[in-house]
Amino acid sequence: MDRQKSASAFQIAKKLMPGGVNSPVRAFQNVGGNPLFINRGDGPYMFDIDGNRYIDFCASWGPLILGHANHAVIGKVQKTLRSGTSFGAPNILEIELASKIIKHVPSIEKMRFVNSGTEAVMSAIRLARGFTGRDLIVKFDGCYHGHVDYLLTAAGSGVINIPQASSLGIPADFIKNTISVPFNDFEMIENVFKNHPGKIAAVIVEPVPGNMGVINSTPGFLTLLRELTRNNGSLLIFDEVISGFRVGIGGAQELFNIKPDLTTLGKIIGGGFPVGAYGGRKEIVDLIAPLGNVYQAGTLSGNPVSMAAGIATLEILEQENFYKNLNSNAEYFYKLIEPFLSNLNIQLACCKSMFTIFFSDKKPVNFEDTKRCDIEKFSCFHNLLLENGVYFSPSQFETNFISSSHAKSDLEIAAEKIKCIVRDLSSRKACVILVL
Repeated sequence: MDRQKSASAFQIAKKLMPGGVNSPVRAFQNVGGNPLFINRGDGPYMFDIDGNRYIDFCASWGPLILGHANHAVIGKVQKTLRSGTSFGAPNILEIELASKIIKHVPSIEKMRFVNSGTEAVMSAIRLARGFTGRDLIVKFDGCYHGHVDYLLTAAGSGVINIPQASSLGIPADFIKNTISVPFNDFEMIENVFKNHPGKIAAVIVEPVPGNMGVINSTPGFLTLLRELTRNNGSLLIFDEVISGFRVGIGGAQELFNIKPDLTTLGKIIGGGFPVGAYGGRKEIVDLIAPLGNVYQAGTLSGNPVSMAAGIATLEILEQENFYKNLNSNAEYFYKLIEPFLSNLNIQLACCKSMFTIFFSDKKPVNFEDTKRCDIEKFSCFHNLLLENGVYFSPSQFETNFISSSHAKSDLEIAAEKIKCIVRDLSSRKACVILVL
């Protein structure tokens, strides 16, 4: 498959932008080779600037639950654009989208729009600290919550150790109040609360972790987090930037029947445009300025274009049987590949329309498990998929997504490619490009 135009564009981009990209994982460093430069999308397909077509399972990292260039979303955006792009003043579309979100997400009584998931998390953490008057934040290893300084940490050998920053440029003082513990570790999180009585402002968690690949919570783990935070006067924050409106109309909190105190959202609620949101119990959210003294602001927050795209998207998600059909197609796809992968000691992890293929002999339950995966083999797998017209997220530690635009025929083609590639990989010592 010829990708010379993408290769040439990447060489130019590297002279203009760090790594040639505007978000690190796009540079393909996790899988090798050059990233694709995409020209357009249509339903389940992406087309690069060389004219190659790919069945897309990255979905812009999650927002495109309806697939690329959905006609209803594009139409709503085009109509809105005729009236302007941003006003720096309230617009009626903010009310419409907020009403839909509050209607469907069980824990949100009031909310505020921002411009990204990172901004939503940053603001929710500030709000939790302001509400509780405490400083300590607990997160989980491998759960990414955006590039917020005090959440870019990795735990030491024990929770009593001072965590180390995962990035240069973060002062030690920024992360001294952050504790990171292994996901799904019941004993460890209980010990954290025992060792820091009355000091923990909030626990933040991805209820369906998606930034170390899909990891399913052990039954009872999220319930334990709810009990520990409630009993200790701390807040529970669900980071549903990925899982919100993805695993169901009410997100993971509806799926697991757990009400967090605060929720962060993004991706799908913007219909492919930059967006974020955070919200929760009224008495907490009312501490945000101008009603309270927790400050947060944004020039483009609630801009009409993102609001319009979000409204159009949610209107489709609200249709009867939308999630039933989406999840049925996802299950159909999983049944096509899971037995084959399992026989070769390769793991399929999934939650509704989110999935990851782990090159590991056991299904990961935490970040340490994912780090034991065969990264070299995944890289080869990813490159072979590209050569055969299937686009996966370019990292072993990311999630793939099925959209409502994926027809069964697309899933069947992708499944056959996956099985042929994995079969070929299992019989070879070195990666050899095979076009099927």
